[in-house]
Amino acid sequence: MSALTAALRLSRRDARRFKGRSALIVVMIGLPVVVFTALFTGYRTLEVSPLEGLTTQLGAADARIFPVGSGATPIRQDSSGNIWELRSDPGPREPRPWTTDRLRASLPGARLLPLWSTEVEARLAGGYDRLRLLEGDLRDPIARGVRRLTQGRFAATQDEIAITPALADAGVRMGEVLKVTRWDRPRKVVGIAVDPNRPGEMEIIALPGSILKDESLAPSWLADTPAALQWDDVRRLNAVGLRVASRAVIEAPEPPRDSFLRTERLDREALLWIATIVILVVMETVLLAGPAFAVGLRRRRRELAMIAAQGGSAAHLRAIVLADGLVLGGAAVLLGVPLGIGGAWLAAPIIARWGTPLGPLDVPWGQVLGVAALGLVSGLVAAVVPAVQAARQSPAQVLAGREGEVGEIRASGGRPVLGLVLVLLGLGATAAGMFLSRGNTLPIVMASVMVVLGLVALMPWLVRFLGRLAPRLPLPARLSVRDAVRHRVRTASAAAAVMAATMAAVAMGVAAASENATSEARYRPHMPVGSTRVIATSPIDDAAWARVRDAVRLRLPGVDVAAGQRLRDAKGRDASAMIVNVAPGCPHECSIEEVMIGDTRLLAFQQGRRDDRAAAALAQGKAVVFDRTLLREGMLVVEVDGEGQDRRRLRIPAVTAQGADPRQRGAVVSPTVFTRAGYTTAEQELYVRYRPADWDQFERDISAVDRRTTSVTEFGRDRGVDPMTLAAFGLALVLGLGGTLAATGLAAADMRRDLDTLSAVGAARRTRRLVVTAQAGFVAGAGALVGLVGGLAVGVALAFPVVRTIGSDGESPTDSPVFAVPWLPVAAIVLGLPLLAALVAGVFTRTRWTPARRLA
Repeated sequence: MSALTAALRLSRRDARRFKGRSALIVVMIGLPVVVFTALFTGYRTLEVSPLEGLTTQLGAADARIFPVGSGATPIRQDSSGNIWELRSDPGPREPRPWTTDRLRASLPGARLLPLWSTEVEARLAGGYDRLRLLEGDLRDPIARGVRRLTQGRFAATQDEIAITPALADAGVRMGEVLKVTRWDRPRKVVGIAVDPNRPGEMEIIALPGSILKDESLAPSWLADTPAALQWDDVRRLNAVGLRVASRAVIEAPEPPRDSFLRTERLDREALLWIATIVILVVMETVLLAGPAFAVGLRRRRRELAMIAAQGGSAAHLRAIVLADGLVLGGAAVLLGVPLGIGGAWLAAPIIARWGTPLGPLDVPWGQVLGVAALGLVSGLVAAVVPAVQAARQSPAQVLAGREGEVGEIRASGGRPVLGLVLVLLGLGATAAGMFLSRGNTLPIVMASVMVVLGLVALMPWLVRFLGRLAPRLPLPARLSVRDAVRHRVRTASAAAAVMAATMAAVAMGVAAASENATSEARYRPHMPVGSTRVIATSPIDDAAWARVRDAVRLRLPGVDVAAGQRLRDAKGRDASAMIVNVAPGCPHECSIEEVMIGDTRLLAFQQGRRDDRAAAALAQGKAVVFDRTLLREGMLVVEVDGEGQDRRRLRIPAVTAQGADPRQRGAVVSPTVFTRAGYTTAEQELYVRYRPADWDQFERDISAVDRRTTSVTEFGRDRGVDPMTLAAFGLALVLGLGGTLAATGLAAADMRRDLDTLSAVGAARRTRRLVVTAQAGFVAGAGALVGLVGGLAVGVALAFPVVRTIGSDGESPTDSPVFAVPWLPVAAIVLGLPLLAALVAGVFTRTRWTPARRLA
């Protein structure tokens, strides 16, 4: 039997004997394997390739053809037809809309089936909702597979429709009548059909002309051609402005060489991010699993001493402990990979119900094997230090029952110097990245890895330094701290794990809190908080706008409503009036916001009160400005621009006033100022003192009245805590608690004889419990304290490039940045983690003791 085989058999037997410790190590190593495997598999599964989506796009046809514009400009596309761009053409072309007859002339002998796809409103139980609409006769054999019937049938008359399962989940049932469009056209549901690649899409499937009345909307065509469309045929159709998804091209083993798109490789920045994340994951896994491997070493050192006494060399002992890492790392991989793939397989359909594309289960085996290798490497690296300890232990001392300093690796004098050098270099690189990165946080994150590695190297020295506090502590804490210092490699490993997790959480928290605080300080609302603006997004006639106004007043009776005006030129075309301001951070003149045009009622709405001085100035033709930085020499400069006209600048005398919110921006100008300049105005805005409880539903209801309208609500600056920050602090709490308890369990095993001696000389049971409690508190407290200092430094560096450039709607990016610390989550980690770890360790500490004979 070879030495490796024997070592693996011994490790397997030991893993089965101590199931709890083995399960802990497997979980620590396997959790990153599960997470990364699930992420890679889920991402690939939720990405529909052109080949995977071929049936839902083409059905049984040879190609699907989409017009681009009017065919006046040629295009070029990729092989799938999903990505395209316009190509300049020197020759003039007469725009001609594409029709079925015109396309048939370009494809002799082809059978064409037109499909129309757009969005439409439908009245559901909670109000209007926006749905996808597919109009086409899907009963045609050429369309087989575009949608798969699961119940009923496709529409056979103009009054019938089929729906998708997502719409059925929203409360629409078979046989019911669904009212579609803002005219509430009733359509009977006769079938349920699913798009396998978009199971969460709410869609209506109807016959052509059943719902759409806009003949200007161009269709796409399913084409059954006499011969398959090859890449040359695709390019010929591209030349006349047609985009083509050809079955023959998509199914070709090799994509066309002259396709203008190439497969993008991971750029250098992405590779650096991946490398940084891998280093951090391996380091944290090793720091967490290292103490657990050391526990195994403590429990089996007599077995290892017997092997050494019978002729086993130091290399054999190292191989046995390293085999522990290989066995448990392999078990973590064998369990983690299937769990990750299975988790992605179960989660992908659930995520797809929210509207994400869904393809068949697709496992990226190259990436998954890389993750598996990462798990094995993590297990082996975590077992390196215990393996060295095993090789250095004294068999005579172990077999004689004397604890001694079995295999303890002492920190050499040079290690603190190395750690200090790494920390200083990392801080210097972090400072350089802070000022030179220009918003890119990758250099700062990479520099922070050097800081973390330096602190890990410094941790044994820091533990010994903190051990100087022991003489001033009560007896239980004094015993715990001295034991932690005596076994400082074990202590430093767990404290470093707590430090790394705390540092990452604090850094992310400081960066997010600083970004939020800076945005809050620079936030400038454009209308009173808690108000809503209903606007026309495209030209709309007066009769249609009157319907919108009546709908708003009917929905919100008694609510304060003020009208706003929009500009039109002499030919009746829409124009916009933008405030021009030279902000300190703008290299050129910045058009930052649209001026509000209205009377004194709109002014009173914006100010939240009646201001006679401002109202008089508005009546005199002056602009009322709510932010004096918008003025230039006492004048408001407004740039008027519109389709088919030259830009004009108007200098309007202005006065300043305070809006309803002290930080409010913007300006109100009377319509007479623009009429004197040759423009006309029309009411196409409504300002409502109303904050919808369900903004999405309110916006859909307004859009259902006329699709050319939308709404904007001023909610104020969101001061909520970033979910990613909370997740980081929660993860740090879990990792820190796990590492602390693993180290505490090791300490309790090492101190068992000392604790028994305490009990033998009359110490109370609570003393035994307090010793272990203090051990856990010391490990977690040391790691959290060092992590807090490092996290604050890195967090400020991460926040600086973001808060230096952050702005809102034309605000100056050179305003003083605001740095903030989320004190409550930080306190929960720095203070709560040591207290929680101490409490858990104290509750589960064994207080019974067994007298043992001490050997000289």
